[in-house]
Amino acid sequence: MPKQAQTMSLIKSEDKNKLFDPEKVSKEITDDDLKAFHEITNLEISSQQADRITTPYEVLLRQKKVLAVHWHPEYIPMDLIRQRIQNTFPNRDEELIIPTQHNQIMSYDGEYSGVEVDCYSSGFKRKVQLLLHFKSSKLENADVLKSMLAHTFEYRSSQLFDLMDTLIEPKWDDYRQLAAEGTGVGENVIRFAMIQTHKLRTLLEQHEHSISREVLKNKIVRNFLDAQRHLYPENFINRVQVFVKSVKKVVKANFSLTYFYRTSEIIEEARGIGGGIIVPHPEQFWPILLCDYDIDGYEVWNPQSQEYTDFLINVINRQNKSRSASTKKLLLFMGDDTHMSEKIKDSTQIEASKFYRDIGVQPAWDDLSIRKSLIVGSFSRKKMIDEYRERLEGQLSL
Repeated sequence: MPKQAQTMSLIKSEDKNKLFDPEKVSKEITDDDLKAFHEITNLEISSQQADRITTPYEVLLRQKKVLAVHWHPEYIPMDLIRQRIQNTFPNRDEELIIPTQHNQIMSYDGEYSGVEVDCYSSGFKRKVQLLLHFKSSKLENADVLKSMLAHTFEYRSSQLFDLMDTLIEPKWDDYRQLAAEGTGVGENVIRFAMIQTHKLRTLLEQHEHSISREVLKNKIVRNFLDAQRHLYPENFINRVQVFVKSVKKVVKANFSLTYFYRTSEIIEEARGIGGGIIVPHPEQFWPILLCDYDIDGYEVWNPQSQEYTDFLINVINRQNKSRSASTKKLLLFMGDDTHMSEKIKDSTQIEASKFYRDIGVQPAWDDLSIRKSLIVGSFSRKKMIDEYRERLEGQLSL
């Protein structure tokens, strides 16, 4: 940034800090609020955003096998995603790429389809997630599964409204105070969060018939605040975001899981139509490793689950050694867990833990520290692509 522009930016920032008074924030919806709301609910992709989507962070010239069965397209067009993958792996010669939108079946190439499902394991009273993958032609007989996913999608979306209620309604003041004490924020932060959330809820009610249900997620609260950063001091908005995140944790902790379908029910329905089943980031719910679920394999590495990768590989190796010759072996996967809507954000809005993920980029496959364990189990991108594709086609590899 040129020195003059940098100086002007600092002056504007100082003026914004001096002029800001949390007590004087309007409770009425302003033009700025409307602008922010339309910005975060408009799913059209600008040319600048399209460039961000199609431009990868790195070009992997040497990687020829691309295995990506845990990633989220969200509302980003597949043609732009396809271009990004092409630009990331220009020399690829084999791939298995299947999207796994939360509770919504989607396809990347028309041949295979996938979904990440929230479900409930009553044995250890935890929500777990499953990655389901299908030969797309088999989904013609998936009416029951689609109905189960629709219910799960609507129920998970309801968590957003629980979050907004907890940030606004007087009866949840104890939860707000608990979050405030845990984050060290003052009453001015709580009041601001309440005002902005009330505006957002009102706008959602006013525009419920014209916005996509894709935006009805917890992160819309965060996005609404981020869209107004230019109006308020940066450090103040940061404190508000920390407070909202803390409230969200309280809401999630009190969100009833019994309305989700049981894990065994989802597995049974998926198997009934020839689906493949993978458990993603199992280190977040350890007991699932002890359950005798009918699955194809585990994800042992994920950008948010990296600490126990070598341990998980060895667990799979031991389980496979103990299985009879007639029992199918457990497969091993790495999940990049990419959220494509993160790619369109500018530098002031990114969540670094998600922003730098990329479809098919799973460096653990080439990590020398776990290479020995992978070799012992005969695991590689190539072998997992071939074996999992055979299973999805209906030719089980034992």
